[in-house]
Amino acid sequence: MKRLHLKKTERTLSKGPTKKASRFTLLTPALVLLILAGSLLPAICNAVPLPTLQIGLNEAAGPQQVSTLVEILLIFTVLAMVPSILLMMTCFTRLIVAFSFLRHAMGTQQQPPNQVLAGLALFLTLFIMMPVLTRINDTAVKPYLSEEITLEEAFKEGIKPLRTFMFRQTREKDLALFLSFAKMSKPESEVDVPTSILIPAFMISELKTAFQIGFVLFLPFLVIDMVVASVLLSMGMMMLPPIMISLPFKLLLFVLVDGWHLIVGSLVKSFGV
Repeated sequence: MKRLHLKKTERTLSKGPTKKASRFTLLTPALVLLILAGSLLPAICNAVPLPTLQIGLNEAAGPQQVSTLVEILLIFTVLAMVPSILLMMTCFTRLIVAFSFLRHAMGTQQQPPNQVLAGLALFLTLFIMMPVLTRINDTAVKPYLSEEITLEEAFKEGIKPLRTFMFRQTREKDLALFLSFAKMSKPESEVDVPTSILIPAFMISELKTAFQIGFVLFLPFLVIDMVVASVLLSMGMMMLPPIMISLPFKLLLFVLVDGWHLIVGSLVKSFGV
């Protein structure tokens, strides 16, 4: 028994120093790295200057400096209004509403997801609006960057292509509605129509067109729902939801007729592209 006890004590004594040594060997590189980082940190801070930010109301050197600050403020304001401009002055509204009606007509709930539909509508908007954006770039952005025209002239030249696009898609009835609200006489030409009246009239026209497209999209899927519901009632399966049975047939019909090709093609052609 004494021999066994002596052997156990020898084993514990032999294990103790090795554990401490292994811990010391693991901590040694970390301590070396900390020492090196502490010694190099002042040199790095001196070599790389840190930027400073100053906010204040100082006296301007001249009127050009004031005009530059005003232009920067206007640019940031326009950038903040980009989502509203995208919704109000482009074809994005018609596309996203039509895609939403399509998803509800098929009964797929959250498929495709909202992010997919919004991304598809966004890139289709860029494709459809590309001629308008190219014209804005040629007539307003490039001359302004080359200092050939002022900011006010660039704004007037840049809004013209958008106004032409919106006039082509706006109904005269909707335009006359907002002209009557503003108590304005009938304009002689499109130039006399203010942009503040053109934009809401364009939005109403786009929503009406999108709802008409949604009605057309609902019809074939509504027929499938009615047929499936009548078949289930005739078979006495009143407790079985007709949507569960009709969904595979809707998907099959949509795939067979190449629905995305037809719908996207029809939407793009509706803008005269």
